[in-house]
Parts: sequence; structure tokens; C-alpha cells
Amino acid sequence: MPRQATRLNMHFARKVTLPGKYYDENGLILLVKETGAKSWVQRLTIRGRRRDLGLGPYPLVTLGEARQAAYDNRKLALAGGDPRELRAKRLIPTFQEAAAAVIEMHSPNWRNAKSVTSWESTLKSYAYPKIGSMPVDAIEPGDVMRCLLPIWNTKRETARKVRQRIGTVMKWAIAEGHRKDNPAGDAIGAALPKVGHKTTHQRAMVHGEVAGALQKVRKCNALSSTKLAFEFLVLTACRSREVREATWTEVDLETGVWTVPGDRTKTGTEHRVPLSDRAREVVSEARAFKENDLLFPTATGRTMSDSTLSKLLRELGIGAVPHGFRSTFRDWCGEMTNAPREVAEAALGHKVGNVVEQAYARSDLFEKRRALMESWARYLDNAPGDVIELPRMA
Repeated sequence: MPRQATRLNMHFARKVTLPGKYYDENGLILLVKETGAKSWVQRLTIRGRRRDLGLGPYPLVTLGEARQAAYDNRKLALAGGDPRELRAKRLIPTFQEAAAAVIEMHSPNWRNAKSVTSWESTLKSYAYPKIGSMPVDAIEPGDVMRCLLPIWNTKRETARKVRQRIGTVMKWAIAEGHRKDNPAGDAIGAALPKVGHKTTHQRAMVHGEVAGALQKVRKCNALSSTKLAFEFLVLTACRSREVREATWTEVDLETGVWTVPGDRTKTGTEHRVPLSDRAREVVSEARAFKENDLLFPTATGRTMSDSTLSKLLRELGIGAVPHGFRSTFRDWCGEMTNAPREVAEAALGHKVGNVVEQAYARSDLFEKRRALMESWARYLDNAPGDVIELPRMA
């Protein structure tokens, strides 16, 4: 038999341990389980049917809070409403709230702080004005279309990012149980206007022209550290950020190894770069302006901007962007050497094969890459020649 009480009090709620149901006003019940756990339940008639509503655990929810919730629920039910619907609406976040949660969740794993700024900027400009205040469960494909259509034909890459980021927020909402589908998914892909899709690659040079570009850079009036950073980037076939943020503590000139830490590589893993003789000379020349731990600092001793090298190439009329020289190096590997694909890809810091292959092929092929990078440096120091035969490794 349930143990009845016309009205509970704080002392009773705190002290009671005997399992059972203890009743209060407006259908409020203190439920004590065999384990000793206590929780609040309200028995209520909603639109002609009896329902039991959970109001939360005791003492996290106090007696006073449970009474107020029971009073509000009964008042709403008497007026023909459903407290469950109201509570669901309160628990479902708006798109802007959900986006903030997604950014907060993912930002620790983003290697570049600019990713946070980019997410916030694109959503603030193109998504929040249309759907920012909408509950995530109320957003339909048509709402996402309203965000994308104004920029779909004029800012295609931005629109693609906005759609992708809205989709990521919606997937979070699905995982949290707030909705069942992704309104930025396949349906909207079929509905958006079709235009000729053109893949834009990073502008690169043919490998036979790189030596001339290096000579042009060496002779220009740019800052010495900028010119050396560009040559180091070409010689190592590394990414711009990896070079611009390189430090003296990462370089071992004696062994000819530059170790790029995982927080600066695209794969998130440490990348050992074998330095050719010319690459070592570049590092040695950089000592002339050493002011801090940065290998290639600006005139003020700060980290070089990501636009510095691009601007240098543009002003010299060199038809390529810094990242494009990685593609040039890869073309040279395929056309001018007998380097196996896995060696060429490892030189670029790429992971080769599927997860199983990667689990077994744990070597970074360092010595083979050393021979390849030395051949690349010699090629850049001479006119284009014959296919370069790499020494076979035991």
C-alpha cells in the first residue's frame, strides 16, 4: 500500500528511506526506490488520459521546485495544454545554440584557430539571420535553401561551407535526439540549382620552370628570411604553415632532419623531413637574422603571415601559389624519377593505403625519402635532365 501524506515537508523528504510513494498536492509524488534513490513524479490527467510525469531526482530538485512545477503543469493541463510539449520545446536548442555547442565540442581538435573564426563568421553572415533563432527540430530543407540561394551562384565555395556546417550542426542534433533527419542533406542537394561544377586546383608550375622561379626569388629585393622560407618550402615540399612556423628546436643540422610536430601537420602526426644539402645551407643562411626560435621570422621577429609568400610570387609574376609547389614536386617524382608511389606520398606527409595497410606499414621510409629529396635539390640546381635513378635500398 502506498504511504500517504497530505502534505510533505523538507525534513520528511530528507529523512525518509522506506521504499514507497509519498503523496503531496497537485498529484506530486516523492518516489523512494529500494536502492534509496528518490525522485519526483506527478500523476496528472492530460486531455482525458492519466499520465505520470517525471520531474527530476531529489535533492537535485527541491520540494519547493517540484511543487511549483506540479502546480504549473496542472494549471496548463486544466486549460487543455500538454506540459510534455512545453517541456520538449524548452529542452530543444535553437540553431545558434546548437552551433555554439558544436564549435565548442570540436574546437579543441582543430589545429588552426582560424577554423573557429571561419565557422562563426560564415554562420553569423548567412545562417543565423535566417534560422539562428529556430529550434533545431523545426528547421526544414526549405529553411536551409533560404540560407544558401542568395550566395549559391556568386559565392559557391562559401555556400558549400555554409551547407556543410549547417549539416554538421544538424547531425549533432540527430545524435542528441532532437530530430531524425538532416535538412542540409541529399534532398537539398537535388533541389539546389545545377551549374557547371569546376574543380579548382592550386595553381602550380611545371617542374622544369621551378629552377628559374627560384633564381628570380633569390635576386629580388624581398626580405632575406622571406626568400629563404620560399626556397625551403620548395626544397622540402612542405606546406606553408609548416615552414612559416618552423623553429630552430625542430631542426637538427648535424643529422639533416627537420621534425614537424603533429599539431602543425594536416594528418596530426609528427613528420620527419630529410634535409638535402641545399636545404641545410638555407637553414645555415637563416642564422644571419636569428632573433628568436623562429627559423624564418618577419622583420619584427614575428611569425610570417600566410599571405607573405603568396604576395611575393604574385609581385614577381610567378604563376603559382606556395601550395602548388607540392603538386609540382609530385609531378616531378612521377615523371622524372623511379621513386615508388609510397615514397613520393610519404615525402609529402600523406598517409598511403587504408587503415589496415597503415597499421602494418609503419616505416616512414626516411632513408629512401632522403635520397629523393637530394635528387630534387640537384634537379632544381640544374637544367631539366634525364630520368633520375634512385639508389636501391636494402
